Amino acid sequence: MRIVLQRVSKASVTINNTVKSKISKGFLILLGIESSDTEEDINWLVKKIVNLRVFDDENGIMNLSIQKVDGEILVVSQFTLMASYKKGNRPSWIRAASHDISIPLYERFCEALSQAMGKQVYTGEFGADMKVELLNDGPVTICMDTKNKE
Repeated sequence: MRIVLQRVSKASVTINNTVKSKISKGFLILLGIESSDTEEDINWLVKKIVNLRVFDDENGIMNLSIQKVDGEILVVSQFTLMASYKKGNRPSWIRAASHDISIPLYERFCEALSQAMGKQVYTGEFGADMKVELLNDGPVTICMDTKNKE
């Protein structure tokens, strides 16, 4: 699994000119899934996300987790994160998991994140043409890949 996590002041997902989800202060997470991903990958990412200390404390130091600031999370499926770009100029998404693998893992990831947060995690719509808007706060953008944990 691969994510791009952005600390945001606000973010939203619009599908067919209708806002499906929107959050205020928190994380926008773009999630890419490959065929070899498992529950272990989900658990590792969820633990990292909820404990990541990237929000400012009273001294302006990034020292607080999303839970400490009562932040919100919006998760958007993003198969293009699995792009292979080494050969030629047209990316290949051969590493991206098929729908029968990725949809259950996406849903399980969102469920596990919601349980860890103790509140709803907002989502886009898997496979839809989504318009994602965000106001990156910082900017703070972090990439994580469960195949590169060390």
